[in-house]
Amino acid sequence: MSDHAQLINELQTHGMRLVDPRAGQESRRGGAGPSDHKAISIGERTVMIPVHTAPSFDSPYLVEAPDDTGAARVTRDGSEVAVVRFPTPARFYQRRTADGIPYSHIAALHSKDVLATTVLQTCIRYESRKKTCQFCSIGQSLAAGRTIAHKTPQQLAEVAKAAVELDGVTHMVLTTGTPAGKDRGAKVLCESAEAIRAAIDLPLQGQCEPPEDDAWHRRMHDAGIDSLGMHLEAVTPEVRQRIMPGKASVPLEKYLSSFEAAVKVFGRGQVSTYILAGLGDTPVAILEMSEKLCEMGVYPFVVPFVPISGTPLESHPAPSSEFMEQILRPLGQMIARAGILSSEMKAGCGKCGACSALATYEKLKVPA
Repeated sequence: MSDHAQLINELQTHGMRLVDPRAGQESRRGGAGPSDHKAISIGERTVMIPVHTAPSFDSPYLVEAPDDTGAARVTRDGSEVAVVRFPTPARFYQRRTADGIPYSHIAALHSKDVLATTVLQTCIRYESRKKTCQFCSIGQSLAAGRTIAHKTPQQLAEVAKAAVELDGVTHMVLTTGTPAGKDRGAKVLCESAEAIRAAIDLPLQGQCEPPEDDAWHRRMHDAGIDSLGMHLEAVTPEVRQRIMPGKASVPLEKYLSSFEAAVKVFGRGQVSTYILAGLGDTPVAILEMSEKLCEMGVYPFVVPFVPISGTPLESHPAPSSEFMEQILRPLGQMIARAGILSSEMKAGCGKCGACSALATYEKLKVPA
């Protein structure tokens, strides 16, 4: 299979065990984004693999200690299945902002060339047990002292410039917890983007819930945001209500109308949505929604659900590799037919692709 698609799918659903715990020192625990994961490079691709989750502790995949060149063998039942590499720590992590905050508290290197930050590390959904998304751990890194609650535009601009100059970062993700207010985070993304683009020419993706007023799409674009992510997470009303009761108050219809408005501003393939497979939606439901999104020009970034320690769903099973294969193989072909390939995205999670094997399935030949 092209570009290790099947192996990446297997590793992302099973996770992996590290022979040398020190190899996991640069892994991400808690917080927003790909948590409890470790970045590794397989061939030319960098992917995020769970290493601190319940499924990963029982994974059949074992990663040996890296050699002097940084290469490490991955084995299953004693047989080598791949050789991977661990990325080197980001050089910009050694610095502090003008007001004394470690750069690592402001933004993180998610892949070998992708910078990401959660501008607001608080969320109106997270503050209530009745409203919180059951998979979310946005407050964990804040409680652990690994980040700060609000990254200022000046701090973000300073760190982004250093990450480009020191580590070759090529695009950046700006996500945010949802604040009170009808803009649902769009305003703080605009302020952040304006400061970053004034300091460095860096493609940006903004991520927020659909703003109540579609005029915010144009404002975000004009502020310097190149692509937009508005994340469904689940695609059926019953699963959304059960898994994320607060966020489900924004109905699917609002997401779809907001997607349509955003595509008019950002263009086809520059608007995306995260879909977490394994929360209860069937492959058929995910593919039906994905087909609708592809027709609209919205990239459906489907990733396997990863149960994060300390969340209400920490014991929820991860989807099987077979379950993901049922989705990713036809979805990759669907995306290719729609002409909205991840490689054409200007910035963002879909362009990075490290949290899913989806990009590798986009390259597979369509059966005659």
